[in-house]
Amino acid sequence: MLLGVLAAGAAAAGYHVVQKVSLGGPERWDYLLVDEAARRVYVTHMDRVDLLDADSGAALGQITDLHVAHGVALAPESGRGFITQGEADTVTIFDLKTLKKIADVPVGKKPDAIVYDPATKLIFAMNGESDNATAIDAATGKVAGTIALGGGPEFAVADGAGHLFVNLEEENMTLRIDSKTLKVTDRWPLAPCATPTSLAMDIAHRRLFVGCRSKAMAVLNADNGHVIATQPIGERVDATAFDPATGMIYYSTGDGAVSIFHEDTPDKYTAVEKVQTLPGGRTMALDPKTRRIFVPAMDAGKFTVLVLAP
Repeated sequence: MLLGVLAAGAAAAGYHVVQKVSLGGPERWDYLLVDEAARRVYVTHMDRVDLLDADSGAALGQITDLHVAHGVALAPESGRGFITQGEADTVTIFDLKTLKKIADVPVGKKPDAIVYDPATKLIFAMNGESDNATAIDAATGKVAGTIALGGGPEFAVADGAGHLFVNLEEENMTLRIDSKTLKVTDRWPLAPCATPTSLAMDIAHRRLFVGCRSKAMAVLNADNGHVIATQPIGERVDATAFDPATGMIYYSTGDGAVSIFHEDTPDKYTAVEKVQTLPGGRTMALDPKTRRIFVPAMDAGKFTVLVLAP
């Protein structure tokens, strides 16, 4: 086991910027998403979503005429993608092949993060100012229900087995939701981790990785909500990624860094390295195929996506 841990740590060490993709346009952005199969990177960018080639960084097109785009989710079985529009209080549905808009679905106030649950074939939009989540049937685009959360939701992940996990930032807790009944089943406090934003999951080992604005990460048992471990990270975290092939967990923070940890065992975690990016680089996406990380930030006054590789 020790040799495996050392090998994984060595593979992760030495992340550095290998490419800068200048996109121009608005100086505000939010979440990114890598479509590993289609080799696309979706970058939400205020009034548009920019698409990049995950291998070359080349521009592949845009989805435009949006009103503060926040998150993207994909439902490959239905050939559709979904974008939250924070100012329009809608989710835009688009065709994955043509990128053409199909419909706008009204949801709650200020939809932000969005996630696809393969177990139910539902899309869940996190409505930050109405303290709820909207469930949308991915195939039909019809609203399947609304879940009252008891607080403003931040990020969410699905385990593919009928559970959705959601961070409530101001309540300092993570919720477990039955994605079939659309009911909250558990509310888990995160102390000493506070102000949770980002979230990722090791589905195989049932571990949740939470990024907290209290400059800490927390590891939760996804079956009982127990906080297993905490480690320090940087300021203004807003994205977490997990690579099941290497056991690496990545946290991007607005102070211009990506903190990387290794899951030695489901109950033990080791800091591997802290990679410098650029101030404001609080969000990111991981490409599991190449292990590259995509981090948006302002570089010399231009909106740029940094590409980091080991």
